[in-house]
Amino acid sequence: MEDSYTGLPTSHLLGSVPAATNDENNTAKQEGDRGRGYHTLDNPPETFEQQSANNWRGVFSVSSYTQYFNVDTDVVIFRLISSFNPYGGDFFSKIDANPDLYGLIWVSTTLVFVLAALGNLATYLMQKHTGTSTSWSFDVGYMNVAACAIYGYAIVVPLAYYFFLQYMGSNASLIRFWCMWGYSLSIFIISSFLLLIPVEALRWLIIILTGIASASFVALNLKSCIEGNELSVAIVAAFFLQIALAVFIKVWFFA
Repeated sequence: MEDSYTGLPTSHLLGSVPAATNDENNTAKQEGDRGRGYHTLDNPPETFEQQSANNWRGVFSVSSYTQYFNVDTDVVIFRLISSFNPYGGDFFSKIDANPDLYGLIWVSTTLVFVLAALGNLATYLMQKHTGTSTSWSFDVGYMNVAACAIYGYAIVVPLAYYFFLQYMGSNASLIRFWCMWGYSLSIFIISSFLLLIPVEALRWLIIILTGIASASFVALNLKSCIEGNELSVAIVAAFFLQIALAVFIKVWFFA
């Protein structure tokens, strides 16, 4: 009796539902995926296209410069320490895989605020040291001079060297020049605090030693990427430009 019941066809029984085919399952799955926000091959998702800095569209695109700010604290500190030691090895070989513009902006901006603040403080200390009775006032003009001088030097000088070396047929990288010159200014941040000492002879000694250290760092690294005796004048010019910047900082902000 039980065998007779199991042998009955069930396709015509009341309430029976035919099994879904594979095509119907695939269609339902695709419709469900579209409802949940998925995309099929016929409807690809929109992607953000990163512009290259080599074309004009990339020059004015922020996304093309994000790779030059992809550094962490350890990398920045290592490059800052390397800039303090002119004979610590080729700086370009250390940044070759990942040159950054973070150091250029951060170091230059810090130096601008340090010069503006400590320049006024040095004026106040010198006035108290000499015992003059004139009233002291904060000079806001120090900020304008520091911003124009430091930003102008850190941007224009590497840019001028880049175009000059390109014209002379030597391989040059503007990003690497900006990176190297930016970190070369970091030693002036430390020396600015030492220039608060109200002894004029000691101030000149400090700024001259600072200028020589920074100039040696720039000149030795330029020498590693410049070949030929005809371009040696460019290395000498870079050395004395750093010395001139050091003298300018002393004369204008710590006179």
